[in-house]
Amino acid sequence: MSKIKFNNSNPEFFNTLKTRVNAYFENKSIKETGNYKLYFKTAILVSSLVLSYLWLVFNTPESNLFSTVICIIMGVIVAAIGFNVMHDGAHGSYSSRKWVNKFMGFSLNVLGGNVYIWSQKHNINHHSYTNVEGMDDDIDIKPFIRVHNNQPRYWFHRFQHVYSLFLYGITYLFWVFSNDFKKYFSGKIAEHTHMTKMSVAEHINFWVSKVLYVFFFILVPFFFVGIVPTIVGYLVMAFTAGVVISIVFQLAHVVEEAEFITPTSDNMKIETEWAKHQINTTVNFATKSKSMSWLLGGLNFQVEHHLFPRISHVHYPEINKIVKQTCSEFGIVYKEFPTVFSAIKSHLSHLKAAGVAA
Repeated sequence: MSKIKFNNSNPEFFNTLKTRVNAYFENKSIKETGNYKLYFKTAILVSSLVLSYLWLVFNTPESNLFSTVICIIMGVIVAAIGFNVMHDGAHGSYSSRKWVNKFMGFSLNVLGGNVYIWSQKHNINHHSYTNVEGMDDDIDIKPFIRVHNNQPRYWFHRFQHVYSLFLYGITYLFWVFSNDFKKYFSGKIAEHTHMTKMSVAEHINFWVSKVLYVFFFILVPFFFVGIVPTIVGYLVMAFTAGVVISIVFQLAHVVEEAEFITPTSDNMKIETEWAKHQINTTVNFATKSKSMSWLLGGLNFQVEHHLFPRISHVHYPEINKIVKQTCSEFGIVYKEFPTVFSAIKSHLSHLKAAGVAA
């Protein structure tokens, strides 16, 4: 398949929007990258993960229920570090210093993933070709989940709105122990996208970080806590992280209001300006909730993130006002859900409809 091209011959909307956003930062005399709020949040999240780990492994609570609760909290923290620290770092928006961004992005390797592979999958494929079949790996959950009508349909899809939560729960496990290796050995990020050749250092990082992850999160607990408690605790943590990560990303793109594009020829050209395509395929949720915005690293402001991925999420609430105003002036429909629950409802309704549609 040829490279997807957008109709950017007259990008008046995006040019106007960029001018206004740039003016905002110039008038405020602030950087587009993170600030003390992000750094303080990083300290809270990382220290919380370390303390939870040390508590569970070296001072294991006698109560199984209490240990389970800590494992659930750890799962949420793992997801939150991904949303806030790794995500901004990998996008180059955490700091104006490249080495800091690289260091923060590497937190994904500490948590079992691989930032080199993820950056190509997410920063290039997902952000460039959002909801484009065959290009955006985030909507390729085949054969288990059908996210739009042009994907293959099987009899079990009629129940996908019921079993999807379980599948989301095991995505973290598949990500760490299967998908990364599949992409590593196949050299392909998505169906039509080959991975950029890894350097020797990236190969070493891949294997060393995977081994160290297994050592610290599985083998060390085996020795101090025991095999069965470790397996149970790890599965609880991983399931929680998987559900939180999957739900957050699904609510932004796999809902009733989002559009999906299926290439129909080798010379696929999308007759939409790239910026408008991002708005058509992306939906915000719960943007008025400060607690959600804090926890999710601004990923509930997904529209702003897709338009300006190199701007730190700490600025999205203000950027949101500029984007909304500009969309209104250009007659572009800006989509958002007022709450997390309304977004989840739309997501499940979409899955139900896609599961039975011809």
